[in-house]
Amino acid sequence: MQDKGKSIIWPLTITIVPLLVYELLRSFQGTDISVNAPTGHFYIVSAIAALALIVAVAVGYTGHRLRNIKVGFLSLSYVSMAEIFVLHGLSTPGFLMHEQHIAGIAAQLSVMLAVMWLCLSAASSDHPLVRLLARWRRWLIPGWVLLLAAFTLFTFLRPDLMDRLMLANQPYNWIAAGLTGAGCIWTMYRYWHSYRAARFPLQQAIVYSSGWLLVTQYIIVTGITWKLSWWLYHGLLLGSMMIMIGGLIRQYFSRGSFTSSLKVLFQSDPRVWLEACMTPSVRALIMATEVRDAYTAGHNMRVALYALRLAEEMELTTEQLRAIAQGGVVHDVGKLKVPDSILNKPGKLLPEERIIIELHPVSGYDMCKRLGFLQDELTVIRSHHEKWDGTGYPDRLAGNDIPLLARITAVADVYDALTSSRSYRRAMSHEDAMAIIVKDSGVHFDPKCVKAWVRLAQDDVDFFEEISGSARTLKLVKQTS
Repeated sequence: MQDKGKSIIWPLTITIVPLLVYELLRSFQGTDISVNAPTGHFYIVSAIAALALIVAVAVGYTGHRLRNIKVGFLSLSYVSMAEIFVLHGLSTPGFLMHEQHIAGIAAQLSVMLAVMWLCLSAASSDHPLVRLLARWRRWLIPGWVLLLAAFTLFTFLRPDLMDRLMLANQPYNWIAAGLTGAGCIWTMYRYWHSYRAARFPLQQAIVYSSGWLLVTQYIIVTGITWKLSWWLYHGLLLGSMMIMIGGLIRQYFSRGSFTSSLKVLFQSDPRVWLEACMTPSVRALIMATEVRDAYTAGHNMRVALYALRLAEEMELTTEQLRAIAQGGVVHDVGKLKVPDSILNKPGKLLPEERIIIELHPVSGYDMCKRLGFLQDELTVIRSHHEKWDGTGYPDRLAGNDIPLLARITAVADVYDALTSSRSYRRAMSHEDAMAIIVKDSGVHFDPKCVKAWVRLAQDDVDFFEEISGSARTLKLVKQTS
């Protein structure tokens, strides 16, 4: 039986049921009574705005610390909901203002802006608009907060300004509702697809919350003010905010840290990436490597995992992540061409043996080139032993002439080699390995890569412990088999 957590029936149900309830209420005039309660409306709207603000502040603070633009977009979504809904509450007919249409326009605008930012949070990191906004990441949230605050103030002082938005008139309100609805559906699809792979609670919460925002937008456009059916969308918005807060809490307890929870939320699980990159040719190479040298096989996988996380920390594009996964998992496959006597030699290599070892990147490059690997992937295989100062091999490249993906893989490769046990030496501790990498910044490694690696090690200690723990377990299994 299909896992309930992954079944598409649940997000569809949570969206369709309130829509059916709304239509049933509208169908029976005796049931759809008028409930004229301006004060009650103001309190409900204030509660929704307060909950949206809690979500926005919690996510926004973490997004700022993580320097992650997509976390920032999620915060901006709920900032928009909170600030414009304050205007919606203040413009309640019969409370502080007497204009009948301002509250409805503010409600539709709040949902529309919230969904706009949700869509951007679900977009790929290499989308042109996302990359453009990322340049202004530092000023984006404060700038947007000030802009909405100014809009709310001027609208409250000059209600006639709201008429210029034309959202109170057909067909403009329906056009806006259609675009918002399409954005909700697209956001649901993107987050549901991610949730099925990673199973993060906040992803699931965003799916359900977006479904209720979709129904809310429909009710705003079609509902009649003060009718019981019209009140339904306020309940849906309140429930949507509660779902998000519940998702945040569950996300926190799933990782033990709110920062690491949101960080991993907007980064793909490295194992998911690797699984996606496991084409038949790659699997065949890995199997051949395992038969030849069990250490190299485990080393390849660990380096790919480390390199992926470092690449995500450096905000590489989706295509670059795929390339570093595909290239990283077979980066040492050229060692298949190295004789056992040299590959597993416990002592220092002779000069002629060193020459043979230093040819393995070229051998791997040639093998994978014939298998149809793309150029970015091939650069990882060929150039991961190049050094920043130009003393590496096989091509003696230096500085920025070394492809970026190879520079990233070089850090991951050396770290795993230092922290892994071989027949001729014991593994170093994480701290000792980090010290060597930091010391070789600007000599062996790209300083930018080292800086990001140090930041990653500080922010995601669990990841390093998990990978090193898996390596120790694998070693024990092999020793006892």
